[in-house]
Amino acid sequence: MYILRQLSWFFRKYWKRYTVGIAFLFLIDLLMLWPPRLIGQTVDQIRNGSLTTSGLATTIVTLLLIGLILYGLRFFWRYLLFGGSLMLERTLRERLFGHLTRMSPSFYSRRRSGDLMALATNDIPAIEQTAGMGVLTLVDSLFATLLTLAVMMVAIDWQLTLAALIPMPFLAWATAYYGKLLHDRFYLAQEAFGEMNDHVQQSVSGVRVLRAFVQEKEDVEAFRRVSEKTMERNISVSRIDALFEPTIGIIIGFSFLIGLGYGTYLVFSSAISLGDLVAFNLYLGLLIWPMFAFGWLMNILQRGSASQKRLSELFAERPDVVDSETVVEDVPDNTVEARGFTFRYPQAEKDALSDISFMLHEGETLGIVGRTGSGKSTLCRTLLHQYPVESDALFVGGKPVERISLSALRGKIAYVPQEHLLFSRTIEANVAFGSPQATTEEVWHALSLAEMKGDVAQFAEGLGTMVGEKGVTLSGGQKQRISIARALLMNADILILDDCLSAVDARTEESILRHLRDERKGKTTIITAHRLSAVQHAQLILVLDEGRIVERGTHDELMAQNGWYAEQYRRQQMEQDVAG
Repeated sequence: MYILRQLSWFFRKYWKRYTVGIAFLFLIDLLMLWPPRLIGQTVDQIRNGSLTTSGLATTIVTLLLIGLILYGLRFFWRYLLFGGSLMLERTLRERLFGHLTRMSPSFYSRRRSGDLMALATNDIPAIEQTAGMGVLTLVDSLFATLLTLAVMMVAIDWQLTLAALIPMPFLAWATAYYGKLLHDRFYLAQEAFGEMNDHVQQSVSGVRVLRAFVQEKEDVEAFRRVSEKTMERNISVSRIDALFEPTIGIIIGFSFLIGLGYGTYLVFSSAISLGDLVAFNLYLGLLIWPMFAFGWLMNILQRGSASQKRLSELFAERPDVVDSETVVEDVPDNTVEARGFTFRYPQAEKDALSDISFMLHEGETLGIVGRTGSGKSTLCRTLLHQYPVESDALFVGGKPVERISLSALRGKIAYVPQEHLLFSRTIEANVAFGSPQATTEEVWHALSLAEMKGDVAQFAEGLGTMVGEKGVTLSGGQKQRISIARALLMNADILILDDCLSAVDARTEESILRHLRDERKGKTTIITAHRLSAVQHAQLILVLDEGRIVERGTHDELMAQNGWYAEQYRRQQMEQDVAG
């Protein structure tokens, strides 16, 4: 009953719906007890020769009326109980999606995408079954069994009833034993399904790489192994699932055998009438559904419990970064400052940034350069407060980032990451993603600043062009420029460009940077780049190496220092001259 306790919040919220639905089920169980008694009395009347035409007609009309009433009651309990379970499914999906959107990047480095998909596609429907079919089988099997047994013992014969119940303890033991096996195996099956989902997601996303390295056959073979593992685990679940119905059928068969044999003896000894024996067997037939329902209940509850456990484990995870109780919403200016800032990723063994200090005034541009893995992107992410940071070391607008509300901080910053992500929508929808109220003219202006207007104008459908999954129909440079246009349209006080000009040529890069200087006067810009020409106009340039600042200054100052920056700049200029 773990799953029912876990869902008690939902049952309390919709108690009226479930109370009325259960009341209808109780009425149905009561009405179902009437027809066997009427049939038994009719059999006795036939045997005694006392059956009249009017009496038979009355019995038939009564049975028809009971059938009509049962029809109406069954419609309403289905609407109430199954409708409630669908409301639970919708609620859980909304909670899951909301939870996923609040989680920090470190969460997604620990969790596989396929497993998260399995929670939404498999586990939530299993929990929904518990709130619908599970409640039905629990209530109906309980009410129907108790009411039927009470009538059999009081109206027919208590000794015959007890004799027919002799096999029932075996049913209780079998369902408990099968239920435990089913819970464990279903949990493993869901994990395997998540692994298979994750493999498909990675293969579809990386199909170009698979083809480029001619790994199609190897990937198909790897998927075959994963799918076979999933199939084997689901078959192991099905083996246990398949044992429920035959086991219940055998036990109920023994109950019928005992009831018929012992009941016949009681008829011949005149302890009960033939009509009572007929009614008893009809009542015993009414117990078939509750017994099967009891077996299904164990099946549903164990599946639901396994899925609820997986979902609860996910909901128990909290974001690494949350607003404290004393956060501020107002950020007075666009300055960015670091004072001996040191940062280490969660569960990492060494610092990603060490003793970073700089002051970027409002309206200035900061350039961050260095070797691959030197910490450039890490510094950008910490400014967005994507990870926990040390107190009073990193400031935006003169306020420590950990004391600024996440909505205020991220609303003040427009960020273009290295991994440019486009949605499977139109170009206009992608550019206006962060500013849905923007007009078409404003979208065109942002594309013009990003040197993408000419490309879009050449597309047959213009702004209405669908970019495909993750922008698959566009080149790398076009994706980057659309991402830049999306950030520029926000017109944020602080703009962070995280090495997002790598796929454009030098002339296009120069044009974009010129537009940025003209358009963003008085606003703060941070640019990380491997191509040093992208940052040479910056008021301050930081050279990082293994998370530390090894050089700092303007372009001219760094060239005069004749260090890594100067050497790298000259090499890039020579390569550009040769290519030109």
